[in-house]
Amino acid sequence: MSEFHPLKVARVDRLTPNSVAITFEVPENLKQEFEFKAGQYITIKHAFDGKEVRRAYSISSSPGRKEFTIGIKKVPDGLFSVYANTSVEADDVMEVMLPEGRFIYEPGSTADHIIAYAAGSGITPIMSIVQTALESHPESTVVLLYGNQNKEETMFYERIEEWSKKYADRFFVQWVFSRSREEDALFGRIEPSTVNFITRNKFKDRVFDAHYICGPEEMIKIVNDCLIQKDVGADRIFTELFSSSAIPDALPQTDDKSTEISVTLDDEVFTFSMKKEQLVLDAVLDQDIDAPYSCQGGVCSTCIAKVSEGKATMEQNQILTDSEVEEGLILTCQAHPTTDILKIDYDDV
Repeated sequence: MSEFHPLKVARVDRLTPNSVAITFEVPENLKQEFEFKAGQYITIKHAFDGKEVRRAYSISSSPGRKEFTIGIKKVPDGLFSVYANTSVEADDVMEVMLPEGRFIYEPGSTADHIIAYAAGSGITPIMSIVQTALESHPESTVVLLYGNQNKEETMFYERIEEWSKKYADRFFVQWVFSRSREEDALFGRIEPSTVNFITRNKFKDRVFDAHYICGPEEMIKIVNDCLIQKDVGADRIFTELFSSSAIPDALPQTDDKSTEISVTLDDEVFTFSMKKEQLVLDAVLDQDIDAPYSCQGGVCSTCIAKVSEGKATMEQNQILTDSEVEEGLILTCQAHPTTDILKIDYDDV
């Protein structure tokens, strides 16, 4: 289930002083498997000094091509992001998992009118969504509200400007810079006044079919709250969290500190004992079980499994809906068992 494929790097393009776009070639025999929907991500596996590291990166290109591109922003003290920005070159081969993710846009047979809100590297899946919407129907329209520190650090700035000219009557971008003042840009951060300026002033007469929000947790909350106050239905709001500062809830007190856990993966069943204070995914990996995972921070959906017996409590959850939690789905990287027996199934999701 956690299968990786060797893909060759076609090219590496410098986007900003601290970010790159890496484009992968997809061989003909893997073309169908690597088909993706706009907004999805891939996971890369790489070893540093013998230790495996996995990182999830959103696809920034639109579907239907022989290549796909991801954008990687260098994170201070980041391991893989620094490596990607300083060492990866064309013709390198990297281990890549098949695309996945729930933050998606699927065009229909009629025109769509969407608005996207992004900050920093949160633009990467939005790029795929915007391009797909504009290419899929000649009457689809897109509004993009995009925040950064300054123009120099803005990922995909030139590409977005090209779209503004190419689709002048259907694509509008509002730049927001927090550390520089630029012509035709708002100064500051994406905040309620910014969102209201776009939705209640500049485009007050437009009804958007969908609102896509991607970036830091604080920005997502600000935009989401503004949309709710504007009576935008939850079914029209889609979010992708790139980082979380949520404080974990206290774990329930239990009399017994161990759990007998049964794990179903790729039609195999593994049974072992684990401590209740341990995260389920950590315990599974300690048994050398090749379970799917990526971020290990509760902000992607790679490690989802279904509880078929027993109970588990998640430290935080930014992905699963209330109904999915009621169905028994958990993020194993965030879940602790709270019963003496726990059975989970990675195949039944």
